[in-house]
Amino acid sequence: MTLAAGPLQEVDTGHASPSACPACAAAPSAERLAQLARPTSARLMLSLPQAHCAVCISTVEHAMQAVPGVTSARVNLTLKRVSVEAEPQVTADTLIAAAASVGYEAHELDPGLLSTTETDRQGRDLLMRLGVAFFSMMNIMLLSISVWAGAEDATRDMFHWISAAIALPTVVFSGQPFFKSAWRSLRSGRLGMDVPISLALILASAISLVETWYSGHHAYFDAAVMLTFFLLAGRYLDHRTRAVARSAAEELAALEVPRATVLRDGAEVMVSITEVQVGDLVRVRPGGRMPVDGQVVEGTSELDRSLLTGESLPVYAGVGTMVSAGEVNLTGPLTLRVTAAGKDSSLHRMADLVAVAESAKTKYTSLAERAAGWYSPLVHLLSFAAFGFWMWKTGGDLRYAVNISAAVLIITCPCALGLAVPAVVTSASGKLFRKGLLIKQGTALERLAEVDTVVFDKTGTLTMGTPQPTNLADHPRAAVEVAMTLAAASSHPLAKALAEGAAAMGLHPVRMDDLREVPGYGVEGIWKGTRVRLGRAEWCGGDPLDVTATYLCTGEGAPRGFTFADRLRPGAEHAVTALRAQGKTIRLISGDAPGPVRDLAERLGIADWTAGALPAEKAQAVAALTAQGHRVLMVGDGLNDTAALASAHVSISPASALDAARVASDIVLLGQDMAPVADAVRIARQSTRRIRENFALSALYNVVAVPLALVGLATPLAAALAMSLSSITVSLNALRLK
Repeated sequence: MTLAAGPLQEVDTGHASPSACPACAAAPSAERLAQLARPTSARLMLSLPQAHCAVCISTVEHAMQAVPGVTSARVNLTLKRVSVEAEPQVTADTLIAAAASVGYEAHELDPGLLSTTETDRQGRDLLMRLGVAFFSMMNIMLLSISVWAGAEDATRDMFHWISAAIALPTVVFSGQPFFKSAWRSLRSGRLGMDVPISLALILASAISLVETWYSGHHAYFDAAVMLTFFLLAGRYLDHRTRAVARSAAEELAALEVPRATVLRDGAEVMVSITEVQVGDLVRVRPGGRMPVDGQVVEGTSELDRSLLTGESLPVYAGVGTMVSAGEVNLTGPLTLRVTAAGKDSSLHRMADLVAVAESAKTKYTSLAERAAGWYSPLVHLLSFAAFGFWMWKTGGDLRYAVNISAAVLIITCPCALGLAVPAVVTSASGKLFRKGLLIKQGTALERLAEVDTVVFDKTGTLTMGTPQPTNLADHPRAAVEVAMTLAAASSHPLAKALAEGAAAMGLHPVRMDDLREVPGYGVEGIWKGTRVRLGRAEWCGGDPLDVTATYLCTGEGAPRGFTFADRLRPGAEHAVTALRAQGKTIRLISGDAPGPVRDLAERLGIADWTAGALPAEKAQAVAALTAQGHRVLMVGDGLNDTAALASAHVSISPASALDAARVASDIVLLGQDMAPVADAVRIARQSTRRIRENFALSALYNVVAVPLALVGLATPLAAALAMSLSSITVSLNALRLK
């Protein structure tokens, strides 16, 4: 039923043009964007289970783009996938071979098999290896105490052999993530961060084994296991910050109705959506989601388009109205003539838009990954230079030269560099969680610190998406009680708000007969022998107001208009004011009607606002700001915001948002209060400063420690202790955020 009869919700008795449906009007624009993103007819998706850093992105993308017929390749590091646009003759096998040539395993993607299981399995695997390394490290430390206390000869050798029995299997087992990554790097002819890590582990273990074999005084098994433990800790923290359940594109696809009720020879037949053809007649019952794009040929009802367009109130649907897949039929059965189904529907095209935007997000890499590009080659150069110098200086003393080379590798091991970002992100994530924000992306804080423009959605973001009556007290008590009685017979949002508002005033329903709902128009009944109505202005015989309203007709005088306003989300005013005080530019872009958007913008002091924005237009607005050099924070909650959330520099969604919006965003607002959004931007700037401080601490540590190792003043054990000290210092600096 329809109770709102504002100027944008007039009764449609004729055939509406296709532009009457916001989602359908968005479809041509979405199609044009999709065509720009897919210049050829073939699109292939491959999973990359071994991808984990920025070097992986560039290596795989270059390898794919080198294949004849491939026009573009985009790696999504978070989801470990690569999306390839290519000519029809390019097959998945060809791309898998290209990935293998640079050292990466790839598989043709089956979206139906994707779930959180793989992500959880990787996390459990890292955590298990971390636990083994910790257990072994503690036991070897206990054994080493006796050696440090002065154990000699057979006693010392026995403790060294026991340590070897614990350490060697531990390094082989727990170090596998680094060994496998290093091997892939070497096979493809590059030096990743895991190459010096692996060499340090192997050399520390090998030297210790040789020393033990020849009854040497020093063995460094504790150093090797300690290295393994700290490196795994950094890798696990990094994994936790990257873990995302499913892509937003998959969430959108989940909204697609898999089956539809088709009318064939007058009978209803349930068929798969893949069997529905353009021109078929489809029946959609109340409460059902539209399975196809189409035009209403029979029935009247109301549609909930809030997921697609952001319109906060249901809209009328009658013969001639264009509908889109994903909209919800509320009150009456509808028969549609199909205009698009399956992959051609507007909902599916929107999912394509989001998939393209998600792939584009892979250009954001962490500061640690960028630093690793030059750090790894420098580590190897120093180690080999130390080996060559001491081989010459000592006249070929291989044992001494290898010890110094290993010490250099260990002392320059990028453990602190690997912990610099995860430690800060974990600390900041805990602080923000206590404020009601959940960080989902490892690089989100870095990107959030860079934003200069904040774009807000309206319904469900700055407002609660629930209407409240604003003028009940302006009407006579008897009129409000009649309206309350009629409203109680409907589940329409305005009706529920009116009934609750009247009850809060202490009013009570009146006796009324023959109550019935007229789909698309309102509720009517007999009161004191007179037919009364609550609903659309035209149905009640009045002129619509320029605000959201429902109308009561009692047969006495002109219909009474009950006006409504959306309730502001707690903390919205504080968030906008605080962000403006931080120097951010604030914009409001909504799919809602101009009147409510204008009123909200004036209330919050937002000068730059846009109403009636379609999903593709929101994404285009964010893209335009990005093209102008702005770093955009998008805050939204609906399906119509999903593409914009995915394409923004960084994004936030409330926990009450649609699943697809939450997944597309980098940060989730857990409570109703919007005030933490401004806190997040402030804490993000602090976090970036801490990350840069950690890099400075790591650099200072290397400036002091590396020369000592180069001149032979640091054994591999001392190097491991110094490396551990640098890691602890980095972690303590990160904890300052708390």
